[in-house]
Amino acid sequence: MFRNQYDGDNTTWSPQGRIHQVEYAMEAVKQGSAIVGLVSKKHAVLVSLKRSPGELASYQKKIIKIDSHLGVGFSGLTSDARVLSHFMISECMKSRMVFDRPLPVSRVVTKVAYKAQINTQRYGRRPYGVGLLVIGHDTAPRLYECAPDGNAYAYRAIAIGSRSQSAKTGLEKNVDQFENATVEQLVVFGLRALRDTLQQDKQLTLDNCAIAIVGEDTPFKIYEGQEVVRFLDLLTVEQPQAMETDQ
Repeated sequence: MFRNQYDGDNTTWSPQGRIHQVEYAMEAVKQGSAIVGLVSKKHAVLVSLKRSPGELASYQKKIIKIDSHLGVGFSGLTSDARVLSHFMISECMKSRMVFDRPLPVSRVVTKVAYKAQINTQRYGRRPYGVGLLVIGHDTAPRLYECAPDGNAYAYRAIAIGSRSQSAKTGLEKNVDQFENATVEQLVVFGLRALRDTLQQDKQLTLDNCAIAIVGEDTPFKIYEGQEVVRFLDLLTVEQPQAMETDQ
């Protein structure tokens, strides 16, 4: 992907006003496995697609618990996600030790975005090649995206990773249904969006799919393996009203 003499480091601007190293990091996110986030009045949900590097290897985890009220899913370089997630865990622990309270979700996101932005302007560093979807609950359910360029955005629903545009299209058609949806319906919407990112010969299974849920009275929890089966069953049995009207 070498373009020209302006992409050798992250401190050199091209004549078109672009920083190619940052663009390469954004591209790494697009190559990662897809992950979908949704939020309603009471809950926030992450649905991720896990990949296996080979038939003899296990599936990589794509969702990490940060605190009892907060978690993160990622697409891109797993090693970079591990560094950023450990930073988030540390910040949440500091808040509980010093102030005896959970750190607000927006505060965590701002700290991570600032940390990512530093690597886009200092010589000798490289941008983090990972995109994060952060869900949590403080005064209300929250969903944020953190990009490698240091920007952070709040969403009602979003998808990142490989083939994520297909998932975004489905989410946009049904976004008005999310606010009053139950947690089960919210998960079904997420699974249907995630299924749109799969290749035609692939299916969602208990091995390649993970779900995370957090809410006002629901501590952050990750569902994997056999725990995913009941949600996959809902995907085939329960047809959300919005989806039916589109068909």
